Amino acid sequence: MLEKARKVISYLKKQGVEYADIRLHELDEEESISTLNGDIEDYQLNNKQGYGIRVLMNGAWGFSSSEIMTLEAMKSTGDTAIEKAQSASAFIKQPIILAKKETIIDSYYSPCEIDPFTISAEEKITRLLTLDKQLQHEKFEYSGVHCHFYKRHILYVDSDGSEITRHLMEIDAGFFADALDKDGHKQRRSFNMPQNTEGTTGWENIINDQQFDHTLRIRDELLGLLDAPLCEKEVCDVILLPEMMALQTHETIGHALELDRILGYELSYAGGSHVELADFGNLQFGSNKLNARADGTLANSPGSIGFDDDGVKARNVTLIENGQLQDAITSRQMIMEANAKAGRQIFDLSGATCRSQNYSNLPIERMNNINVDFGCDGSLEKIIASTENGLLMETPRSWSIGSNRENFHFATEIAWKIKDGQIQHMVRNATYRGDSLPFWRSLDKVGDQSTWELQPVFHCGKGQPNQIMRLAHGVPACRFSQVQVGE
Repeated sequence: MLEKARKVISYLKKQGVEYADIRLHELDEEESISTLNGDIEDYQLNNKQGYGIRVLMNGAWGFSSSEIMTLEAMKSTGDTAIEKAQSASAFIKQPIILAKKETIIDSYYSPCEIDPFTISAEEKITRLLTLDKQLQHEKFEYSGVHCHFYKRHILYVDSDGSEITRHLMEIDAGFFADALDKDGHKQRRSFNMPQNTEGTTGWENIINDQQFDHTLRIRDELLGLLDAPLCEKEVCDVILLPEMMALQTHETIGHALELDRILGYELSYAGGSHVELADFGNLQFGSNKLNARADGTLANSPGSIGFDDDGVKARNVTLIENGQLQDAITSRQMIMEANAKAGRQIFDLSGATCRSQNYSNLPIERMNNINVDFGCDGSLEKIIASTENGLLMETPRSWSIGSNRENFHFATEIAWKIKDGQIQHMVRNATYRGDSLPFWRSLDKVGDQSTWELQPVFHCGKGQPNQIMRLAHGVPACRFSQVQVGE
């Protein structure tokens, strides 16, 4: 395949392209298993091969993909990409210019101890049904467990001379239980398996009870919710635990700082951003306790793939430092366009965040690992003890976000009322809302490393046509002061 890819790139260069790359998915395998109420709900196993060719010609992108792997078919696919670039060039307002990058010949491997695709379906199903049984209770309507395994071998070659191979493994796993509360309304408790940055990504995660088997805790929490009082309408402090912090970070930092959104490329579908080019280096995005980064180098995460689909090596980019906005989620194309529009050099290098869902999609800016650094305000217990009146909140239930990420309204599966530094009782149907910048500026406690978790996100949608991306957020427990809850 490497020799074929080289020949295709050589052929495209002879056609006069300014730049070309090819991404060959030599292996693209996915297995999905789910249970429901003690039975198998769904099982799927898919395996495919294909490639995408991207060319830059006359200042415009052209892209085409195919699953026919012969050299002649690849050249023909490249010709189609050239035709699309020539057509697109008649409509572009600003010719595309790519930032410089280094030429790379390298490889990347996801850390994995036990390849899940070497484990029999019977063994996997048995493990899931065991967990499903532990979740069940006579008061519950539904309970279920799921696992999704993704395995890809990708070869990337471009006209700048880079040749990169990636062997990627990703695992998405979790479970849930539903029941009707005392008012006849549905309540849910769910669990999404976090990743261990010191560990590996493989079947070993699923059979690790400490990492994955939280079924009894989730069952007991749902039982407690059924008779818990409703969340009262008030203004109080909120402490967000990692699953909830991951959503908050994803929607109001991650999406707000995607540079293509800031430049208006997603307005017709995913929306824009309240952030402007003039804000970089100037805007106080949050309190001085907020430090956030786009870290593609973080070990053992679905957001860490070694190199992006521009062939740029993963970087750890500081987005927000001591509350001040510094950088964005960027690619080779967008930083050049942004600098030109701003009339100054805001961005020096690509953040290595240009990614595609698969070989049949054009790469665009996507989050990798958008993290919030842990702080020095101590353990969760210490933060709770310092809270006079507040809510401890966990696990997204629903979310609504302004089209420019300027405000939000989130509901959580579960919350606990805090009074005078102590947890008083569980709370049902908890919600909170705010305007993004005032909310992050109200951040007054950031938990220490003991509160920090890497929370994967496996279904982030963006782009036209829509692409689903897998990533993660490493976040600590955080407290925000004087937040509107319960409406």
